[in-house]
Amino acid sequence: MGINTNNCVPRHVAVIMDGNGRWAAARGLPRSAGHKVGVDAVRRAVKAASDFGIEYLTIYSFSTENWSRPKTEVTFLLELMRRFIRQDVAELHSSGVKIKIIGNREGLELSMVKLIEDAEKLTADNTKLHLVIAFNYGSRQEILNAAQKLAMMVKVGTLQPEDITADILASQLDTFGMPEPDLLIRTGGEERISNFLLWQCAYTEFIFIPEFWPEFNAEIFVRALDEFRSRDRRFGGVKAQTA
Repeated sequence: MGINTNNCVPRHVAVIMDGNGRWAAARGLPRSAGHKVGVDAVRRAVKAASDFGIEYLTIYSFSTENWSRPKTEVTFLLELMRRFIRQDVAELHSSGVKIKIIGNREGLELSMVKLIEDAEKLTADNTKLHLVIAFNYGSRQEILNAAQKLAMMVKVGTLQPEDITADILASQLDTFGMPEPDLLIRTGGEERISNFLLWQCAYTEFIFIPEFWPEFNAEIFVRALDEFRSRDRRFGGVKAQTA
């Protein structure tokens, strides 16, 4: 599925939620405090996306690289994910939000996997907003997994190498069936995408904002959407000349 060419409202917004630790450090608080307050910002972002008529909101909650952080922080982040699912899914469900969690589930505790599966099953028929949570996700690994699946198909004879297309490769990604992001927002002032949706963001508009993630609210979201609407999106072509 391609990128929306209507510049009014992005169909799919992806968000790198950066700056929790720096927000906490600036206030003399432990990093865990920033992560905890960051969950409130997630709730604000979900409500705003729904109110604005955005169809897909993808948030980068835990990357494959985050395992290298101190064990206490990793444990806290995993527990935050558990709490979010347990406490928020019922309300999200009643608001018409469909939850999809992408990323590697191998190696996760079985209780975590069950929480994920139950949340997806409960909200499967909702259509108001697709909330996609990238959890234990890394885009390079995602692309590698897709390539290995295609290689296996070639090996067993169900696919010929010359028949592999971009669409076929995309069909093996975690995001299959979703539109590509129109807009990617990163908070915290950093200007990189950190192994997030590398394939999917080929023609995505990037907006980097200085505020830390715990500060994110509807007003900041609107500012990013206004900037998005000002962009001239040509997708590799040239803008049509008017008479």
